[in-house]
Parts: sequence; C-alpha cells; structure tokens
Amino acid sequence: MSLSRTDKQLAALLRSCALLAAVIVLLILLFLVKESWPVLRHVALTRFITDASWHPVEGLYQLTPVLSATLYSTLGAVVLAAPLGIASALFSRYYAPSLLAGFYRRLIELLAGIPSVVYGFWGLTTLAPLIGRLHPPGVSLLTAILVLTLMILPTVALTVDAALAAVPVAYVRGAAALGLSRWGLISGVALPAARSGLAAGIMLAAARAIGETMAVLMVAGNVVRQPYNLFDSVRTLTANIALEMAYATGEHRAALFVSGLVLMAMVLVFVGTAELFNKERRHV
Repeated sequence: MSLSRTDKQLAALLRSCALLAAVIVLLILLFLVKESWPVLRHVALTRFITDASWHPVEGLYQLTPVLSATLYSTLGAVVLAAPLGIASALFSRYYAPSLLAGFYRRLIELLAGIPSVVYGFWGLTTLAPLIGRLHPPGVSLLTAILVLTLMILPTVALTVDAALAAVPVAYVRGAAALGLSRWGLISGVALPAARSGLAAGIMLAAARAIGETMAVLMVAGNVVRQPYNLFDSVRTLTANIALEMAYATGEHRAALFVSGLVLMAMVLVFVGTAELFNKERRHV
C-alpha cells in the first residue's frame, strides 16, 4: 500500500525526532566522558573499587559504598513494587467494576505525577521517625527503599495494565470457551501473554529508581559507607553528585562525573533491557 504525501512527511518527521533523541543521548555520554577524563587518564578504574574510601581531595576514589547503596535501594524497591504493581493492574483489569477501575487508574496516574521532593519530605517527616523508633537513626537504606517503592509503584502498575490490555481478545474468549476460572485465565493466559510487558515495566521502574535523587537524598542519611543492614544510613550515586558538585573542583569534580558516567551506563542497561522485552512482545 502506497503512502500519501502527508504520511511520508509524518514518517520523516518521526525519524528526525528519533534521530535527534539518539544524538542527544550520545552527546550526553560524550560530555560525561570528556568531563571525567582529567581523572580517568591517570587513575586506574580498579581504584574506584579498591581505594580505602571516598575522599577525592585526598586522592581516594572508592565508589563501592555509594554504588552498593544505589543497587540495594533499587533492588529493594523493585522487589516490593513489582508484585504490588502487578496485583494493582490485575485488580483494575479483571476484578474491579469498570467505574471503580477507571477511578482507580486515575488515582495511580495521580500518584505518578507527585513530585519526588514531596515523597522525600513525607519520608523525612513521617516514615523516618517511625523507623527510628524501631531502630535509630530512621534515615536509612530501609527508608529509601520504602520511599522508592511508593515512587515506582505507579510505573509498574500502569505499564503492566497496558500490557494486560494488549492481550488479544481471542485469547480471552478461548479461555472462556474452555471454562477456565478467572484466576485460570489470569495465570494461564493473561500473564504469560503479557510477560514481556511485565518485564519491560519492571525494568523501566528500576531505571527510574536508580536515577532518583531528591527523595533519596532526603531520607537515606547521606553517610558514605558500605551498608550491612537495612537500618544503616547510606548515600547513593545521585545523592553523592548532588551534595558535592556545588563545591567540587579539579579531580574531585572529574570523579563526580565518573559517578555520573557509571549511573548513565546503569540506566542505559535497564532501558535497553526493557526495549528488548518490548521488541519480543511486538514479535509475539
């Protein structure tokens, strides 16, 4: 089928926008490498793991504590948010009446639109004191995990809901014709058919969690040390950059850009993994 002139112009415009987005990402990567180069050119990459601590002014560049805190907080948030988000999507898609389901989705969308600083302020003033009663100081890895869970829950719920909505109607009708129960339809048909969408939603939520700054900065405690339990105060990569960039100079500043380069690489891995799952879904 031949395309009209308008269709061709629209396709060209969309290709240009996609190319522009790719160029912007590439330029960001090049900028991070350029700004990191003053320290990378004479500091071995292994020192970012083996140095005694993080004190760039003194020539110590260990990123392991902040990297561990970032990974632990992200993993903890995903472990909690994934089942809650999937359950939320299943409720609105298969259990709730249509009117309630629509209202419920609007609430989830509203939750997704709340600024991160509001989540951080709530975590600092309400959640941290509650956890502090259980185990001081309250601002800790656990507080960061719980706040991040609440923040990425809408991403998981809405993405999974969209994946479930895309399950072919023929699958649902076939399941009904076989006499499957509602749970049989969900576990045997809907979830397997939407598995790539579920995985993509979880990966995108992880990418958001790993890049969160303000909320985590407010509730994690901002102590550069290796976390050994959930009640330890920690500092993530994003918080480390936000706290120190204002006064960093020379190699200290370059070391912070190395942190940004590591963070960018991690986000690209998550987003790339999500795209692979989406590609799988398009070819199913």
